Amino acid sequence: MSNLLWPRFDSALKDDMTDYRLDDQIGFILRQVYQRHAVLFSDGLGDDLTPMQWAVLAKLAELGTSSQNLLGRLTAMDVATVKGVVERLSRRGLIETAPDAEDRRRLVVSLSASGQALYAQLVARAAKVSHQTLAPLSEAERDTLLGLLGKLR
Repeated sequence: MSNLLWPRFDSALKDDMTDYRLDDQIGFILRQVYQRHAVLFSDGLGDDLTPMQWAVLAKLAELGTSSQNLLGRLTAMDVATVKGVVERLSRRGLIETAPDAEDRRRLVVSLSASGQALYAQLVARAAKVSHQTLAPLSEAERDTLLGLLGKLR
C-alpha cells in the first residue's frame, strides 16, 4: 500500500490493517448469522412475509395501533421503507390505515382482522425460528449474546 493512500495513519495502525481478516470482522459475522436466520425464517414462516413485514405485524400486535412514523422507529425502518411495508400489507388486507383524528397528516396503522388471524397463526412459528437461530448456544450463552447485542443496538 502506498504511503500516499495512508498518509495520516501511524505505523501501528498500518500493522493492524495488514492483520485484517474479513472472517473476523463483526459486520461480516453478523451478516452470515443473519443469512442463516433468514433461511430459518423463510422455512418457518414461508415466503409470503418478509422479516420486515413480520416485524410490523408483530409490533402492531403488541401495540394495537401506532402512527406509521412511530411504527417505523420501533421496527428500525426508515420512513420510505416502513411506508412501502405498510402499503404492501395494506394491499393484502393485513393492516388498516386511517388518518389520525388529531393530526390528519399522520397515518394511523393497526392490524385488520385478517392480520390478527395471521399473527395468531404464525407467532409460535416465529418464536421457534428465534429458538432455532440461537440453538447452537447454551442458555447462558444466549442470554450473554442477546445482552451484548442489545448494548450494540
